[in-house]
Amino acid sequence: MRPIYLDNNATTPLDPRVLDAMLPYLREEHGNAASRNHVYGQRARAAVERAREQVARLLGASAAEIVWTSGATESDNLAIQGIARARRDRGRHVITSPVEHKAVIDVCRFLEREGFEATFLDVDATGRVAPEAVARAIRDDTVLVTLMHANNEIGTLNPIADIGRVCAERGVTFHTDATQAVGKVPIDVEAMGIDLLSLSAHKLHGPKGVGALYVRQKRPRVRCSPLVHGGGHEGGLRSGTLNVPGIVGLGAACEIARAEMVEESRRVAHLRDRLWHGLSSRLDGVARNGHPSECLPNTLNVRFDGVEGERLIFMLPDLAISSGSACTTSSLEPSTVLRALGLTDEQVYGSLRFSLGRFTTEEEIDRAVDAVCAAVERVRLMSAGTASPDLPDDLFDPDASRERRRRE
Repeated sequence: MRPIYLDNNATTPLDPRVLDAMLPYLREEHGNAASRNHVYGQRARAAVERAREQVARLLGASAAEIVWTSGATESDNLAIQGIARARRDRGRHVITSPVEHKAVIDVCRFLEREGFEATFLDVDATGRVAPEAVARAIRDDTVLVTLMHANNEIGTLNPIADIGRVCAERGVTFHTDATQAVGKVPIDVEAMGIDLLSLSAHKLHGPKGVGALYVRQKRPRVRCSPLVHGGGHEGGLRSGTLNVPGIVGLGAACEIARAEMVEESRRVAHLRDRLWHGLSSRLDGVARNGHPSECLPNTLNVRFDGVEGERLIFMLPDLAISSGSACTTSSLEPSTVLRALGLTDEQVYGSLRFSLGRFTTEEEIDRAVDAVCAAVERVRLMSAGTASPDLPDDLFDPDASRERRRRE
């Protein structure tokens, strides 16, 4: 039996419909979208522009405002460095938070070495940034506010529309890393006052290695400096030969998300709540990290008292879960996101992230609950020094474990 995949915030399985859309551009439609003098290039360009429309419709933007990139990390870099460089003469102050993705935090730290000043706003116990805090932090020399839409570790949603309104009133450019939010919750860049938005295909059942940056074109028009030079592609913002199959896949993924997001989010939220109820009803000493309602429908971050998350993962080889961001799991340092919530190191190390997706089933959730509860009980017994050879051999077999409880 295949391991149960509950790490969709790290990456999502490719939707077969997305693959079907991509295949012609991996086989016979091999033209360069910049080659306008023959039919191969023209067809590639038409596919790219169709995908641009598909992405734009999901965001409430216009196609001309979509810039192709290699993924959200590049999009974040282009947005943050691009605005900082373009507005260096106006000011050198940026505002962000300590719970951002490394692709934002590391760029802000880089700018600090370049002579900029970065203000890291505190978050509340659920991981949210208050719009009032943004307003207080804005100065005359502030050139950018960059705050994520949804947190990748705990799923908390920021009050983006309120923050966008504050930034618009103060005339400050607002960028949001919406990588985890796109395709899961409704986004309207106009209504939310977003000036720049980063996204990545592989977070919404599209291919890896392709993403986009929304850049506002009017009221006001946002101008940022390119990071890559060499041909002037993408309106001069991002030079380089376009990844036509990947772009087609991103467009298809956005089109599917736009059509199915409401129903899919409702289904996944039901599964997430089933997972939480299963864990919390059968285990003592468990708590949920993040906001209980203003959160992604697919994300559940749980801390287990008296249990080390990494040890628990090791004891659950048939579950694909995470103790934090996929970009930081190689680090032995405790999660900066969970520490920012005010958790102790022990609580941080005892936390696990479960992130569901389009292909997660109810049967998988039930199996996961059985496996996690059994593993937590075993770890606690071992930690207490009460584990003994008398423990059932089938403790980590979900089906046998369920049958044993029925007999008991």
